[in-house]
Amino acid sequence: MAGRRVTVGTMRVRQSLFTTHPARTVVLAFATVILGGTALLSLPIASEQGSATGFVTALFTSTSAVCVTGLVVVDTGTYWSGFGEGVILALIQVGGFGIMTLASLLALLISGKLRLRMQLTAQAETKSLGIGDVRRVLLGVAATTLAVELAVGAILALRFRFGYANSIGDAVYRGFFHAVSAFNNAGFGLHADSLTRYAQDAWVTLPISVAVILGGIGFPVLLELLRHRHRRRTTGRRRWSLHAKLTLVTTAALLLAGTVLTCLLEWDNPGTLGPFDGDEKLLNGFFYSAMSRTAGFNAVDIGALDASTLLMTCMLMFVGGGSAGTAGGIKVTTFAVLAAAILAEVRGEPSSSILGRRLAPHVLRQALTVALLGVGLVVAATLALLTVTKSSFEAVLFEAVSAFGTVGLSTGITADFTDSGRLILILLMFVGRLGPVTLVSALALRERTRRYQLPEERPVIG
Repeated sequence: MAGRRVTVGTMRVRQSLFTTHPARTVVLAFATVILGGTALLSLPIASEQGSATGFVTALFTSTSAVCVTGLVVVDTGTYWSGFGEGVILALIQVGGFGIMTLASLLALLISGKLRLRMQLTAQAETKSLGIGDVRRVLLGVAATTLAVELAVGAILALRFRFGYANSIGDAVYRGFFHAVSAFNNAGFGLHADSLTRYAQDAWVTLPISVAVILGGIGFPVLLELLRHRHRRRTTGRRRWSLHAKLTLVTTAALLLAGTVLTCLLEWDNPGTLGPFDGDEKLLNGFFYSAMSRTAGFNAVDIGALDASTLLMTCMLMFVGGGSAGTAGGIKVTTFAVLAAAILAEVRGEPSSSILGRRLAPHVLRQALTVALLGVGLVVAATLALLTVTKSSFEAVLFEAVSAFGTVGLSTGITADFTDSGRLILILLMFVGRLGPVTLVSALALRERTRRYQLPEERPVIG
């Protein structure tokens, strides 16, 4: 009996470690990588001038790279040496690959736990991954990342070589640097003006847009797209999971809305879309829409945007991209679930439904929790930043939302912050990158059934 008690106790301890520590492990892993990157970027060899970089500047750059944000306090192409740029590129790759892999594995853990408790209900409609697919997730993320980055990098390298007469080595380096940065939604560029010099070149902006969108929709959706393409060839049938449909439909709707609003608001602005012809305005409207939700590249001057465009951009940055991808924000599925809940309440329906499926109450609670905590974090950070800078409110709010959504767009005030302001942005980038993932994982893993119900009462609302 004593041996059995020890065995049972050991099993309980292992189960507790397995179900309560994954989110904490993700946070510690990313913090360790950030500190390692900070140490490397602080070395004299990492800067172009051969002098040691200050701790806050190195920490800010490392955090921005690992959290695939793209905000910078020094120009990437001129301040950092080849070694420093290589470190930044490695941190971007580790951060993007790590978040896709860890988020997907946490999804496996969550779906597996729910499947054990609820048998057949959760797995069919939430994720297209099973608890035994860890090896396939790792290989799938690696293969997808490599394929997209190689394809986009090759296109960009050819364009830089033959369209702009760069040397072969320079064209290849610039092409693959921007490809890795784009797929991982990092937004780091080698030019001080980001991609504004290529604003009229669709051979540069469109491949980067495709890479950003693919990285932003998330690995579970990419895997399902590939799987169903093969299934349709063999069986002629296609059935999407609710998660994939929500991600694809909401992403397309936000891309279209962002493109239309950007063109309408900036069509005659001489500092942004005004000098372009009609096709170039549409191209840059689409490019800005794609970048404003996930990546920090810009082909127009962000500081010259109208205040209404900045507000629209803040909303897109806050929503972000797909789950288990390289994009930040509260995620498009969270936005879709909240929209479905609002629509159901307006219609007076007893439950929320979307795309022919009824949403579980705990999904609505999780979505509301993520969204409201995100709002609170952005508001608190904006208030804190306003106390350490003289910049306008809309510029500071834009900066805070960009950091939280790990977007990387800026009106140009990032380098003007003092060390205290930069530390606030560092914390915001870190929490914005890992907060939604770890929060939802913790909420799902802590879910338990209550064996009794309290008396119901309705307070007055509104």
